[in-house]
Amino acid sequence: MFTSVADVSARLAETGYLASPAVATTVFLADRLGKPLLVEGPAGVGKTELAKAVAEIAGAELIRLQCYEGVDESRALYEWNHAKQLLRISAGRDETWDATRSDIFSEEFLLPRPLLTAIRGDDPKVLLIDETDKADVEVEGLLLEVLSDFQVTVPELGTITATRRPFVVLTSNASRELSEALRRRCLFLHIGFPDAELERSIVRLKVPELDAALAESVVRVVGALRAMDLRKVPSVSETIDWARTLLALGADTLDETVVRDSLGVLLKHQDDVLKASAKLDLDAI
Repeated sequence: MFTSVADVSARLAETGYLASPAVATTVFLADRLGKPLLVEGPAGVGKTELAKAVAEIAGAELIRLQCYEGVDESRALYEWNHAKQLLRISAGRDETWDATRSDIFSEEFLLPRPLLTAIRGDDPKVLLIDETDKADVEVEGLLLEVLSDFQVTVPELGTITATRRPFVVLTSNASRELSEALRRRCLFLHIGFPDAELERSIVRLKVPELDAALAESVVRVVGALRAMDLRKVPSVSETIDWARTLLALGADTLDETVVRDSLGVLLKHQDDVLKASAKLDLDAI
């Protein structure tokens, strides 16, 4: 998919994703080595957007498995269309069970879920396993077979092996520790908060109508908030939202009134808003 690390950076930028050298290098290696990419970092720094950008570059279908507590094999891998099977059994009452069974456990009655969908077919795919840390530990065992051999075993149909491997991205907010077995099968990438220069570039790219001086002030204020002991510091997505908010408000500069009235865009807890209101000194930033 990519010829070099520089090619990764350039093509990601064309989709609107500005990647640091570490991100571009790891994406290049994941593509070249055919390894899944495990991306960790705080919410809102661009983990999911990275998978979307790679899919756009490759002209690939993005297949997303959203993990949550209680997600199981039937939601992640496959399940049988039981209603359709019952209709088929009812329609073939004069048939033997052996004849009916061979029919109802066929492709026609199979409902593929994201993991199975991702390894079937010859068209390019990007498999996004989003917020892997929110799934139960048992789900990791299910992922191991898929990520090790890119194959899925359906007892009634046999083993289905990928003819074209998808580009796989797993994301995690590190709310729980993932198993070493899963980590060993992946290349690891941590995406943290960008430095000021990169964040300014991101803001100017995503909100081009914003004045350059105001964009710089936005990034400085967000940096000051991240240095505070807050329950949830603002991420890149909040920085972009705040830049759009200031544009909508028609603000030309940052003053105490504008900042105080719009802190709810950056901060999501009342105690954080109160702490920031008391400690934020715009003159010192």
